[in-house]
Amino acid sequence: MTLVVVIVLLLLLLATGLPVAFSLGIAGTAGLVMFGGPSLLTGILSTAPGSAVGSYEFMTIPMFLLMAEFMVASRISDTLFSAIACWTARLPGGLGVATALTGAAFGAISGSSTAAAATLSKSSIPAMLAQGYERQFASGIVSISGTLAMLIPPSVAIIFYGLLSGASVAKLLVAGIIPGVLVTLVIIFTIWLLIWRKPSITGKTSTYTWAEKLSSLKVAGPFCALFLLVTGLIYLGIATPVESSAIGALGALVFTVISGRMTRAIFLQAVARTCATSAMIALIVISAQIFGYFITATGTTQRLVEAVGAAGLSPYTVLAFLVVLYLVLGCFLDQLSILILTIPIALPLIIKLGFDPIWFGILVILLAEVGMVTPPVGLNVFVVSKSTNTPVSEVFHGVWPHVAAHVALILVLIIFPQIVLWLPSTMGGRA
Repeated sequence: MTLVVVIVLLLLLLATGLPVAFSLGIAGTAGLVMFGGPSLLTGILSTAPGSAVGSYEFMTIPMFLLMAEFMVASRISDTLFSAIACWTARLPGGLGVATALTGAAFGAISGSSTAAAATLSKSSIPAMLAQGYERQFASGIVSISGTLAMLIPPSVAIIFYGLLSGASVAKLLVAGIIPGVLVTLVIIFTIWLLIWRKPSITGKTSTYTWAEKLSSLKVAGPFCALFLLVTGLIYLGIATPVESSAIGALGALVFTVISGRMTRAIFLQAVARTCATSAMIALIVISAQIFGYFITATGTTQRLVEAVGAAGLSPYTVLAFLVVLYLVLGCFLDQLSILILTIPIALPLIIKLGFDPIWFGILVILLAEVGMVTPPVGLNVFVVSKSTNTPVSEVFHGVWPHVAAHVALILVLIIFPQIVLWLPSTMGGRA
């Protein structure tokens, strides 16, 4: 009965629009008092905050956030789309392909899907419209391309899953590479399929000289170098994710200084934004742990595992239920909220059924990607709509083919989990 009351309280708090961190903290606190009294709550509050954010791996988040802030301050992202478009101009839907590749590149320096969608909206949609692309086709590409930031390392969502699950953050980050590449290719092939069905949705193409193409490499170079530096060190086992994130932040700082765009005001602004975002995430982690203690104390997870075992359901039946659940939750909640509400309960069940937690983490991130572009919330869709003054319904219409393609890819990764697990299995010794 206590569990039901607390869950109802949590849902009511979320329905009022209270931030998820406060909702979890209040519901978890109430549950602990109801279950074990004030002494249980006092004991947990005396240790939970320190253990939640005092972990070594948590430092990965502010370092990667700082790296992203410095790279945005360098304003290299403003010209990255144009640089990639030089090389994709002759391909069918060349600007759409460039948008997908830019989304992947932006994901290599920023773990924020909405930030990626906002950046792409300002650069790629005007260019596509100028070449005669249909607006809903162009906005759909941008909406789905922004989600790549959630999967391609460094991804805040992946790191957050690692903190919640206790799985290796290094292996999770590396595990996101191949699925990230596959998602990029799926977006590109979906673009080509849509053009094949209706060639009029794109317009004229541009041509570029070899001098312009070679000159564009000066822009793409820093992105590639930073990605290879950060991810390569983790993969080879030379550095831990925390060490690699610090090196990445330093590399981004050096590049921004060299580019001549670093000022005292920009530096302080980047640090302030990093601190604010890190504090927000820390509060979410602390609240999630308090709520998690309540779930553990009530034995909810253990009873759920036992109930599933007694029911005799096959592992894939349970997995199918969870996939549908995550797709539904994605329609209403952001990815971090989904993770903190479900992982403490779902992960022990998944492990009991014999599935790999690294693979499951990537699967959950992919499902959250779909949620970023599905109604009624679809944060990326609303970001693109607001940035381009495009009706929300038109953006949703343009993104549906990509949602279907994403779901097909998720099914492939469920059937062939080694696609996700192969690269982490080849990592160096410090992973």
